[in-house]
Amino acid sequence: MSVELIAVLVVIVVAVGFDYTNGFHDAANAIATSVSTRALSPKAALLMAAVMNLFGAFLGTSVASTVGSGIISAPQGLSGLIVVLCALIGAIIWNLITWYFGLPSSSSHALIGGLVGAALASANTVKWGGVLEKVIIPMLVSPVVGFLLAGIVMIALLWIFKDSRPTKVNRGFRLAQTVSAAAMALGHGLQDAQKTMGVIVLALVVGGFHQGTDVPWWVILISAGALSAGTYSGGWRIMRTLGRRIIDLDPPRGFAAEATASAILYTTAFVFAAPISTTQTITSAILGVGATKRLSAVRWGVAGNIAVAWVLTLPAAGLCAAVSFWILHPLLT
Repeated sequence: MSVELIAVLVVIVVAVGFDYTNGFHDAANAIATSVSTRALSPKAALLMAAVMNLFGAFLGTSVASTVGSGIISAPQGLSGLIVVLCALIGAIIWNLITWYFGLPSSSSHALIGGLVGAALASANTVKWGGVLEKVIIPMLVSPVVGFLLAGIVMIALLWIFKDSRPTKVNRGFRLAQTVSAAAMALGHGLQDAQKTMGVIVLALVVGGFHQGTDVPWWVILISAGALSAGTYSGGWRIMRTLGRRIIDLDPPRGFAAEATASAILYTTAFVFAAPISTTQTITSAILGVGATKRLSAVRWGVAGNIAVAWVLTLPAAGLCAAVSFWILHPLLT
């Protein structure tokens, strides 16, 4: 067995590990609002999210192509595989740190930050045009769109149901949330599983075992399975932050936030092939629907802590990846 093959297998195992942490780190994205409004029980919500994440991973591969070929240029052979490995390690470290503190940061941006950090540490090429177009601009625009669009949707719902009895409205939107939460989980699978697919394909290309950006069926399968398994294992710390600490959600607001966020996830994946953050999208949507209640209803201090985690994710994950490269490269070459 060649050194390159062993290295590729190690990278795949670590990539699956990252995908698993992505699942339990971001499980709250799909189900926090539904659980907090009691539309779904925690166990039912987790099971539904795991199944829909699994299905969502099979809906497309355009985001995977962006991650695999549009962020960095890794060298062929063992050196390139070490770059990819360290990018994954950096992303996992940052995921675990933010999970421990209950901060809903972006696993997507952690991975991309890891790729950039590892590439810079190894003096390889970062495709800054692709980073700007596919990562930075969507990172800045998607939260603003999520906030404004969710607020508009919520205002429309308030106007439509202004004469209805609150008890009846809440009961109906609890049922509607089962659909919106499923749509959110499907969008999470569509977006986040593809990032792991892209990294695995990058490792296969660098190792000399694959050509092009097409994603083999077995890569889709293991990426989907790991994300789904991670989702089912939970993510209660972050779920509490999204579901209760930002604002006390009611079923109509939960539905509006989930419906808005899922629509943005589908649009960016299918139309722009942009690897956006599901965490940023749903959090900004929750802030948007909360602001329609009254500005003071949103706990802006918690929102500020989340924003700090968002800003830090790219450089922090990049630094973790760079340090990993400086440690591992001399040992493995």
